[in-house]
Amino acid sequence: MFRSRRQFDEGLYKMCGIVGYVGSEDAAEFLIDGLRRLEYRGYDSAGVAIVCEDDIAVTRSVGRIQSLADRLGTPPPGTLGLGHTRWATHGPATEENAHPHIGGDGEVVLVHNGVIENYQILKDGLIEKGYHFKSATDSEVIAHLVAEGLSNTPAIEDQPHARYVTAVQWAIAQLRGTYGLAIVFRDKPGFMIAARFGSPLVIGVGRGEYFVASDASPIAGRTDRIVYLADHQLAVLTADGFSVLHRDSGKVRVNIQPLEADSGEVSMNGYDHYMLKEIYEQPDALRNAMRGRLNDQDATAVFGGLNLTPQQLRGVERIILTGCGTSWHSALVGEYMIEELARIPVCVEYASELRYRNPPIENNTLVFGITQSGETADTLAALNETKRKGHRTLAICNVVGSSIAQASDGGVYLHAGPEIGVASTKAFTSQCCVLAMLALYFGRMRHMSFETGGRIIEDLRRLPATIEQALTCDAEVRRVAEKYQSATNVLYLGRRYNFPTALEGALKLKEISYIHAEGYPAAEMKHGPIALVDADTPSIFIMPRGTTYDKVLSNMEEVKARGGPVIAIASSDDTEIRKIADDVIMIPEAPEFLQPIVSVIPLQLLSYHIAVLRGCDVDKPRNLAKSVTVE
Repeated sequence: MFRSRRQFDEGLYKMCGIVGYVGSEDAAEFLIDGLRRLEYRGYDSAGVAIVCEDDIAVTRSVGRIQSLADRLGTPPPGTLGLGHTRWATHGPATEENAHPHIGGDGEVVLVHNGVIENYQILKDGLIEKGYHFKSATDSEVIAHLVAEGLSNTPAIEDQPHARYVTAVQWAIAQLRGTYGLAIVFRDKPGFMIAARFGSPLVIGVGRGEYFVASDASPIAGRTDRIVYLADHQLAVLTADGFSVLHRDSGKVRVNIQPLEADSGEVSMNGYDHYMLKEIYEQPDALRNAMRGRLNDQDATAVFGGLNLTPQQLRGVERIILTGCGTSWHSALVGEYMIEELARIPVCVEYASELRYRNPPIENNTLVFGITQSGETADTLAALNETKRKGHRTLAICNVVGSSIAQASDGGVYLHAGPEIGVASTKAFTSQCCVLAMLALYFGRMRHMSFETGGRIIEDLRRLPATIEQALTCDAEVRRVAEKYQSATNVLYLGRRYNFPTALEGALKLKEISYIHAEGYPAAEMKHGPIALVDADTPSIFIMPRGTTYDKVLSNMEEVKARGGPVIAIASSDDTEIRKIADDVIMIPEAPEFLQPIVSVIPLQLLSYHIAVLRGCDVDKPRNLAKSVTVE
């Protein structure tokens, strides 16, 4: 069910990327710039197609966008074109498998995001009809299928676009799987069709020009109006205007929304990498997450997009939090917060497992999907499955108009701004902040006193300044990184709220430095992981002062006794810890329920500096994409 932005709480992928342009300017400049802005998605090849006077010029290249730009040289003139970055699924990363793909005898050229599950059956049928395939991809099947549709569809004299729209509708009706498509036609210059199902596409609405993209980042700074296509919708675009159709039921009403991102949000602004920029953006991201959501008068949080009555919310007896990767770690933090502050039982599920399990879910259970991109396939499928069984589904996500935002019954936007680096940083801390406010909200609906609620609001308001103070540890973190950059195994250990922080710190190191790392509850170390401790395996203890501080200190002593190097993430007033730990990184004090947001800062910086020192591609680590939109 489509949900507009007003139905989702305001407070203010990503594999493969698509860009498209139709207007009066040269298309090539936008296509190359747009593809550069989509590099964060992860890709191994790229290509562009530019519609010339009587032909379509296709240029493809393996490797980075710069290789494509070099091969393109002086681009052919044309005011209509497509671009694509590919992350290999069907077939290896080769020029033949790169997009755009050509259908028929060159009359159709398209780019495709997603996976077509029945492509082999369709391919076999097209081969029988005489179509020749040049790639191993599932995407080329769609190009030939559209060409077949054109060959079987007569032109209608007074409806010049009808033949092409009908051919595309016929083709996509046969597809099983997911697709985001942008299609141009050799014999129909100045005309483009875009279509989506399960893979995001947006339309940028300019003045005499229109843009197509997988998300808003290529469009930012070029127009301030955007349309988020919903599943089964097609957009028909020319320089003179555009319309949106449902695949089966005809023209639909267009909801043009303001585009809030600007081009500065997707530039590095002087930082060496997007990841470092996003680490330093966290104080402002937290302020944005809280803006308009803290109510001093009632000592509670305010959410306008949950779309549930107070009576329904008070009746919630259980909450399920589901997500993948970093979002799963923030869900673990949320479990501690909600159970402690609101006294509601919480279950945290891997979305990839929840979608295939059939767990008993009681009535009055609320299911939250947590996601940065709003496009993660496993999380979307898990929410759809629980919704199908009659349970209310809400989302915590960062991207307005995303698939999960549209599919959920309601939810909360993070407003963290674009996160370009593949390794999530500000999305994690913003998710934890939103979960803290939800814990406050549910707690005040039940047993929490006014005084406690007011104190929590004060703690939350101090949080951005606390993070700014935590970021001053950067120089010390770099010194520690230089010392341990050659490690091959690292253990991360914490208790209570800082156990999920240990998991997140280990994931960051794995993602961008390719060092094997594992996170554990500190007390679990002696149940197996302590066998890994040796002089070459550093252990990072996350141990700001709190209820389990003395217990974690004992665990640290056990590692020291076995000759393991120890790094401590400790409170700034902890003078005793230096007597035990080999290296200490100090962080400011914070209430225990907010400690994960503070203590993760040095762990993010540590993974960043180690990756840089090891010469790794920080923003685009190998084998990874920003969100996983296929299973």
